[in-house]
Amino acid sequence: MARDRGGRPPTLTEQARRAQLIEVAIEQVAEHGYARTSLSRLADGAGITKAAVLYHFPSRDAVLEAAHAHALAALVRAVGAAVDAADPAAKPAAYARAMIGHLREHPRHTRMLIEAMTDTDAEHAPEARWRPLAALLDAAVRARGGAETDSRTAAIAIGGAIDAIVAERLRDPGYDTAAAAEVLAAMIDRWTS
Repeated sequence: MARDRGGRPPTLTEQARRAQLIEVAIEQVAEHGYARTSLSRLADGAGITKAAVLYHFPSRDAVLEAAHAHALAALVRAVGAAVDAADPAAKPAAYARAMIGHLREHPRHTRMLIEAMTDTDAEHAPEARWRPLAALLDAAVRARGGAETDSRTAAIAIGGAIDAIVAERLRDPGYDTAAAAEVLAAMIDRWTS
């Protein structure tokens, strides 16, 4: 649990305010973008002063980093639960379905994740995304008795397909990402057979 500047654990009220500021940050980034989400917008969105925001977070960037971490953690939890529930041969397809489904159901989180990746100086290691999926693909191929293949390239391609499907949904809210996830899952199943 985070401690305040005095070294004591935050009160329930302080925890609730921090959670509110994280949600406001996600909303503001989704609406205005990372660069245009100012300390004033965060304060106005939460109905508090800028000084009150700075009581809970040391800076605007700290609020946005916490919001990014929150959105990413929610995605990881949802995808992890879906993958854990699937048998080894079905884990890669479960990964794709869960990624697309979670991002469809949480468009503000999607915007937060995209904005944080494109509008910050933070480095994002590509292998952090493709390596876990490549391991799932390798395990699925083994579970189905298939021959070893280039799982790295497949994981990168699947990640790109997921990104394209999600981006299309952001561009066209009527795009059926559930159907697209099923098409991608079928392609993954053929690849791992």
